[in-house]
Amino acid sequence: MAEDNAVLLPEGASPSFSQFNGDDHQFPVLISVPHAGRDYPPAIRDNLAVPAASLIRLEDRYADRLVTGAIAAGYTTMVAREPRAWIDLNRGHRELDPDMLTGVARHQLPEPSRKVRGGLGLVPRRLNGTGELWRRKWVWDEVCQRVDHSHAPYHRLVERTLDKMREKFGGAILLDVHSMPPLTDGDQGDVDIVIGDRFGRSSGSRYSEIAMGYCNQAGLRGQLNHPYAGGYILERHGQPDQGIHALQLEVDRRCYLDGALLEPGEGLPAMIDHVTRIANLLANQSFGQVHLIAAE
Repeated sequence: MAEDNAVLLPEGASPSFSQFNGDDHQFPVLISVPHAGRDYPPAIRDNLAVPAASLIRLEDRYADRLVTGAIAAGYTTMVAREPRAWIDLNRGHRELDPDMLTGVARHQLPEPSRKVRGGLGLVPRRLNGTGELWRRKWVWDEVCQRVDHSHAPYHRLVERTLDKMREKFGGAILLDVHSMPPLTDGDQGDVDIVIGDRFGRSSGSRYSEIAMGYCNQAGLRGQLNHPYAGGYILERHGQPDQGIHALQLEVDRRCYLDGALLEPGEGLPAMIDHVTRIANLLANQSFGQVHLIAAE
């Protein structure tokens, strides 16, 4: 949570998130990085019941650095500035635990999902091994302001951008970039990347196959939909029957951070290249499809 760890952003960025290469869409691929925000509002520090460093566990630590190559190549990219501890852009705006709020009745919110009961709702409540995060309950009206200020504008811009790409290219792909704690799959060894497509519901299968094929070719250990199949962002924006496909990319933090999983490590340049190449393959596939449609 150090002040000098702010997300790298273009000039004129909004307080809650930023869009790179948003004026001229060169490719039919939109990259989203919703969990790398490190600009912690003072209200978080004022209400913390745990050491501030505990919140790093909620971050997709430096996942914004993974997409710098794609940004340099011209890909339209959205990066959250505010941290997941403040608002989780990969949750629905009503996925809240009523017991952590004041000013709202329990019946005004839907029955908490498994993730919300586990402490990871729109506003996280607790972390395993750490406990309750907040000294006081959050005020409902203030949480609604977070939704209006951050969550709703982010998703509106995702929708608008994907619609523009579909109009320009005949289709669009959302690549939602995350990072994950170290993952080992039994006797198969360490897992470098997990591709999620909500078991085919958020994307045509050929796009996840392209991403998985690249992992195999590049010597990366990849898995599909296990244990991360994709969350709210894919559920909301993936419309394969409407020509909009959405994939989630989870990268093991050991691949690009240091041994303590806190700062960029020696593997970062290679992983930046891998993410850019996956974006290129997805963009080229979509371009080819558009050309075939035009020829017919």
